[in-house]
Amino acid sequence: MTGIEHTVVDTDRGKVRGVAEGEAVSFRGIPYAASPVGELRFAPPQPHPGWTDVRDAAKAGPSVPQAASRLEKVQGQRVPDWNEDGSLTVNVFTPRRAPADSAARPVLLWWHGGGFTSGSGGWDWYDGGRLAALGDIVVVTANYRVGPLGYLYLPQIGAANLGPQDQAAVLRWVQNNIASFGGDPRTVTVGGQSAGAYSALSLALDPETNGSITRVLLQSGPFGLNPQDPHQAAENADAYLRLLDVPVGTDAAKALRALPAEQLLDAYGRLSVQLAAPGNAAPPMYPVLGAPGMPRARQQALNDGALEGKTLLIGTTRDEATAFFAFDPRIQNLTTETALDVLTAQVGRQAALDVYQQHAARLPQATPAQIFTSVQTDGLFRDGSLEIADHHAAGGNTTYVYQFDYAPAEDPYALGATHCAELPFLFNTFDAYPGSPVLTGAGDAQRTLSLEFATAVAEFVTTGTTSNWLPYAPATAARIRHFG
Repeated sequence: MTGIEHTVVDTDRGKVRGVAEGEAVSFRGIPYAASPVGELRFAPPQPHPGWTDVRDAAKAGPSVPQAASRLEKVQGQRVPDWNEDGSLTVNVFTPRRAPADSAARPVLLWWHGGGFTSGSGGWDWYDGGRLAALGDIVVVTANYRVGPLGYLYLPQIGAANLGPQDQAAVLRWVQNNIASFGGDPRTVTVGGQSAGAYSALSLALDPETNGSITRVLLQSGPFGLNPQDPHQAAENADAYLRLLDVPVGTDAAKALRALPAEQLLDAYGRLSVQLAAPGNAAPPMYPVLGAPGMPRARQQALNDGALEGKTLLIGTTRDEATAFFAFDPRIQNLTTETALDVLTAQVGRQAALDVYQQHAARLPQATPAQIFTSVQTDGLFRDGSLEIADHHAAGGNTTYVYQFDYAPAEDPYALGATHCAELPFLFNTFDAYPGSPVLTGAGDAQRTLSLEFATAVAEFVTTGTTSNWLPYAPATAARIRHFG
């Protein structure tokens, strides 16, 4: 561990120099794969060629190419910082107080969300330094390709679940390098929030990556979203090529690699508009069933025992779907009948009636928009999370379930405990959300809750258990721990 004391560490591609910040040492922007440019755009991740001098790791690398997040009104705006070149990087945060005896610390490999369309592991929202110091663990965040560059389905040119393939490459990087940073490659928790939780579970279920994972942390995973059907994904890819004026029968790989990234993003935005439907939170492109990283459906993998023996911590926020619909006039102006029409298009008439009436009875003062949003919170996030928890616990596996209930006193848009609400509490990064209506303004009460939530997560990463919190039992709401 003398390397950490001097903030210079060996990796399999060269030495990196981190920076001491507070009680942690941060190593940002370390390449885990070659830049996905030129012939490597729309190709699986390839090894980085390495470097000879000590590489400065004080700053995060650029984000992968992306448009603005659709949750900007919730999380706040970000200044675009993307660049295709140099975008496939990891960030490592390790305790500054690391002992000289090279004690190997448990590792949390954590994936950002963003609807498979935006986000970056290098953003200050997800700075892992405070969490690493609090729990005496090593925290790793990373970039993976999103949007069309990560999820375009054109297997004939090698483009199929490239985002998940990037994530698998990061996991391999952790296995090969994390010991140099004081981490234990034999004790790796893979976790994430939203699309990151979806990705973490996929890694844990995939036979190619399953063996490298010890524990699983799933925050607000959209598990009501089934992986994309290959035929639907191929249709969306064809529509995308038409928007880019790539003629049928031409060399699609050559054409796509010649276009500016801005043009690829613009066409993706237009495709999103084409495919948009009220109440539908799915992006045009996301993980495809049967492609690398997603060899079988989740339920099949669970039934086959892919998650057996791994401890699980899984949860949601109380009001997940407000983030997606509070600012959508099509949803806010719903009547009972039009809400039922939207739900009917999703699940059929009788199921729509049943679920709407169930939520209306539970929320007697709610508007149709609020009832619809509550239905979506359960359908997209909570029901699937509880199904996973029930299955895992029923198999005798240690399982913990939480619900994050904290909502700010000032809540002008009635977001409540919305999607992403727990993120500043986990990382203690309240100051990183200056433009958010719900994620800023941490006083003593918020910092106390942050300490409680982050400590529980860090303890799970370290031991696979949490103090004063009974493991979950199937269909036992009383065993769900509420934060806030």
